[in-house]
Amino acid sequence: MTRTTDRVVSVQAPGRLHLGFLDPAASLGRRFGSLGLVVDGFQTVVELRASVNDHVSADSPAALAEAERASAHLHTLRQRSGRQQALHLRLVEVLPAHAGFGSGTQLALAVGRAFAQWHGLDLPTFTLAQWLARGLRSGVGIAGFEQGGLLLDGGPGPDGTPAPLLARIPLPEAWRIVIVGDPAHCGLSGIDERQAIASLPPLPQACAADICHQVLMRVLPGAAGAEFEPFAIGICRIQRLLGAHFAPVQGGSAYTSAAVGALVRWMGNARGGEAGAAIGQSSWGPTGFAIVPTQASADALLDAAHAAGALDPALRVSIVCPRNHGATIADAAPIR
Repeated sequence: MTRTTDRVVSVQAPGRLHLGFLDPAASLGRRFGSLGLVVDGFQTVVELRASVNDHVSADSPAALAEAERASAHLHTLRQRSGRQQALHLRLVEVLPAHAGFGSGTQLALAVGRAFAQWHGLDLPTFTLAQWLARGLRSGVGIAGFEQGGLLLDGGPGPDGTPAPLLARIPLPEAWRIVIVGDPAHCGLSGIDERQAIASLPPLPQACAADICHQVLMRVLPGAAGAEFEPFAIGICRIQRLLGAHFAPVQGGSAYTSAAVGALVRWMGNARGGEAGAAIGQSSWGPTGFAIVPTQASADALLDAAHAAGALDPALRVSIVCPRNHGATIADAAPIR
């Protein structure tokens, strides 16, 4: 028999790539708006169980670095819900922090969903995000937690409510994403991110209009129809426009990590340019990506990079699948 104290609620939350803002200056009427996609192979996993005293534990140094933030989320959830039961929160695995995977949002929502599940609270993810102050700029992490796939949001509301989801398209299962990470660099976050955005001139309206056109007429229909070429051309165009805009606060480059940028550009050229690979940087980086149409093309691309000496050994490179579903929840409820 399983005792009541043996119950464990676990939540696995997937990472996402942020492919770009639509209109960060609100030149067309609404600020931000985001395009993103959810990937397999990178995740945050938390477990919640009963405890005599409140306790947060971590299974790795990276998870330990998130323990204080996770504990603060539990405190907020207790205040908001009125539920005060002592709990043991275990951080089994966490996404790389400040690397472009949406680690903060996925940690918050994983803890929030585990807490709600434990207490039998019927709380929408949207509400958990509001409670835990997530989605203040982009809503793709919230939608990705719920649904996965390729996601488009309309930017946060004027009152600070999380962004509405405008479109969700499952990416073709054959497509692959080559992920390029650089452990030696971190992307901007917190006050540094806010100051960086404030220091930039507004993105010109013509650029915002171009990005919106690429999303609506190339990226979304390309994904919906499994037509890789228009999808890739659209992503590359969006990344080029935004990379130029954000370069002044990224050391003059579209890539936070010069090594990541060099490899991603090499992969794009090796695939024959914009129609052959969708390349760019996720959010503030340093993570870069190259989306290609098949596993065979991803394997061949990395083989060619090895042969050409283009792979910096300090980088972490992997091939992952698109993920067309959101977080998974397991509740090992006791047998009574």
